[in-house]
Amino acid sequence: MVPMNQVLLVSFLLFSIGVAGVLIRRNALIILMCVELMLNAANLNLIAFARHSGTVAGQAFALLVMGLAAAEVAIGLALVVALYRKKDTVQVDGINLLKG
Repeated sequence: MVPMNQVLLVSFLLFSIGVAGVLIRRNALIILMCVELMLNAANLNLIAFARHSGTVAGQAFALLVMGLAAAEVAIGLALVVALYRKKDTVQVDGINLLKG
């Protein structure tokens, strides 16, 4: 059995790496991967607290978050492919489609 504080520390580190990646990187694919990393850190928290409290509610929420993450990847990747076809770049600084 791994102590809960160690699991929370690993989750905090994963979430911090994800936030840093979203804030620092400018590649849309890497930003999507960092968002997935943050969702996995949230799943780790949900599972840890479910194990600590002895209920399965956290595990049910984690399954829900996994489904949300799969949908986010599908839609995000489709948007990135469409933007690449239109602008020939996946750098978020070079995308200005909403400007008038």
